[in-house]
Amino acid sequence: MRVLIAPDSFGDTLTAVEAAAAMAAGWSAGRPEDVLALAPQSDGGPGFVDVLAARIGEPIAATVDGPLDRPVQARWLAAGDTAYLESAQACGLALLGGPPDPRTAVAAHSRGVGQLIAAAVDAGAGTVVIGLGGSGCTDGGRGLVEVLGGGADRAAVVSARERLAGIRLIAATDVRNPLLGEHGAAAVFGPQKGADAVAVELLERRNAEWSRVLESAGGRRVADDEGAGAAGGIGAALLALGATRESGAAVVATHTGQEALLASADLVLTGEGRFDHQSLRGKVVVALAEAAGRHGVPTVVIAGQVQLDAGAAEGAGLRAVYSVTDHAGSVRLAMSDAAGQLRALTEKVAGQWSPGGR
Repeated sequence: MRVLIAPDSFGDTLTAVEAAAAMAAGWSAGRPEDVLALAPQSDGGPGFVDVLAARIGEPIAATVDGPLDRPVQARWLAAGDTAYLESAQACGLALLGGPPDPRTAVAAHSRGVGQLIAAAVDAGAGTVVIGLGGSGCTDGGRGLVEVLGGGADRAAVVSARERLAGIRLIAATDVRNPLLGEHGAAAVFGPQKGADAVAVELLERRNAEWSRVLESAGGRRVADDEGAGAAGGIGAALLALGATRESGAAVVATHTGQEALLASADLVLTGEGRFDHQSLRGKVVVALAEAAGRHGVPTVVIAGQVQLDAGAAEGAGLRAVYSVTDHAGSVRLAMSDAAGQLRALTEKVAGQWSPGGR
């Protein structure tokens, strides 16, 4: 049997490359006769640059402002006249220096992303692809505009648009959420970034005010566009600056030759840190399952935590979903021994698997 192993990253515990290696080791132990193809994936969030670096371009280092001002090291890729960068390397949750809380949720910003875009443009990039996801901020991209336009008002947005005139911007998003409302950046993702109810209300109010600035400068309302709420609303700012939105998972799929790999696969094995309702809104596992389904190939998910029932998984076209946490018996062990537990569970799944199902 030919198995395509194509996971996303597992939060802060395993990169997509590390997760793929652990899963491959486990599957080989359980079914040594199978032929494996490894193609780590990303939906635009953490690991976007690292996954692409294995296939295209040359990584370039840059020092930028982290989400709480402390300088951080980031990498972006140059592939011809196209640059690839990711928001998580400049303002990711992992860069907060500790667990997120209401203070960090309100203070975190996206200035480092603007600095990465500026570095790519200054280096001669004609197209800039920004992977969005995993951010620690919910500033609507205000910090990004401050860097590119010199402020946070209508004139600054206009200045940033002029600075990027002639540059093709692509917002490679991991979700399709709008900027505002019950499905928006603050309400849905704010709590994951440490925001309590008071902080969520403040962030929503700030982004509502900011969206009016973006609208007045760009001539259209972007807050309701798909992906505007990605990466704490950075998507909205990029759309106002003239970007087009693409699925981050689709961008990576193209560069990893996913269609050709699926055409020759008998099974797809993928995974991520948490399989929940957000997984159904443009994340890697479901996007991959949809693509695999077009080839008649079943998809199995092994996730760090599973927070959807079997019905939701079946509705997303998945053959089976397994939880590393359930296998390990605790979240602590699942995270402290992430590679070992993922390998062991994958071996168990492989031992149970047959072409007709489990």
